[in-house]
Amino acid sequence: MTFKNSWLQNLQLGTQRFAAGIDVATQAVRLVVVSQRSRESAVLHIEYVSTVPLAPGAMAGTEISDRHAVARALREAFANLPRACSSQALRCAMALPASATLTTTVPLTRLAALAGGAEDGGHELAELEPAVMNEVERIAGLERHALAVDWSVDESPAPIRTVTIAATARQHLEARIECAATAGISLTAIDGEPHAALRAMRYAASHELDPNEPYVALWIGTDGVYGWRMVDDGIVGSIHYPAPEHADLADALRDLVHGPVLDCALLSGEVDLLDGVGFTLADIGDVLGCTVLPFECAALGGLARRLDDPLLHEPAGVVAFGLALRGVLE
Repeated sequence: MTFKNSWLQNLQLGTQRFAAGIDVATQAVRLVVVSQRSRESAVLHIEYVSTVPLAPGAMAGTEISDRHAVARALREAFANLPRACSSQALRCAMALPASATLTTTVPLTRLAALAGGAEDGGHELAELEPAVMNEVERIAGLERHALAVDWSVDESPAPIRTVTIAATARQHLEARIECAATAGISLTAIDGEPHAALRAMRYAASHELDPNEPYVALWIGTDGVYGWRMVDDGIVGSIHYPAPEHADLADALRDLVHGPVLDCALLSGEVDLLDGVGFTLADIGDVLGCTVLPFECAALGGLARRLDDPLLHEPAGVVAFGLALRGVLE
């Protein structure tokens, strides 16, 4: 007996999740849509990729100066979304610029203690929210009503579980929600650019590097270079350049060299911006003493259909991919 498209077959295969990552950059809107079945070890599929240029003047730094122009670009990015994706409950996440976002990582045990002994898991994670909000108010110096906050518990197999918290002034969030709503898009999450990029690079490392291999993850954004030294999938060091403590980019990168010998550095983001500081991929490899691999989302999942957008192979796709990844993994 065959149970084609039956509930039993769906149960055996696992429910397929669809998620979209939306990166509103200074000059373009980038969209990546992925899917994955909920069963363990399911293959990630890249369903759709789109890049739409923004009209000149649509963005002014971190501010959206022309909301109608951004909404038009969002509509165009989603215009050719495959029916298989649009017919599903598509989880959509959008990025906030790094300079407009405060991101911090706190040990889960610390927040649990502040929350009065909430357990590490299960429904009692909801009890962490007051402790999270208190931590955000402390580091942002603003009252919670003026802030928009997002947080998640890191599920990676690191020795100490952590909670990643992202916060921004509510005005930045409201502008993006309005643009998305005008384009007919309902957002389910907002994330900071560096955090989304790091999530994508950690995923890439889990597929492209040897297990437990120390590596450096680098993301280049409009406000500088962010770097993380990763050991056993945990962050053991980080840098941001420009910063007062670093004379130049080479000096900042040298802060990431201390520790076990590195075999690889993953590079992502607006790589062309390196030209502004007179740096190249080869220079990064020389300073870190390892091979540098540009991020490429096409290497991290099967293509559900023929896709030809250059974003598949560009390091600039890292934020959109990291946002979409969040929707299928969480």
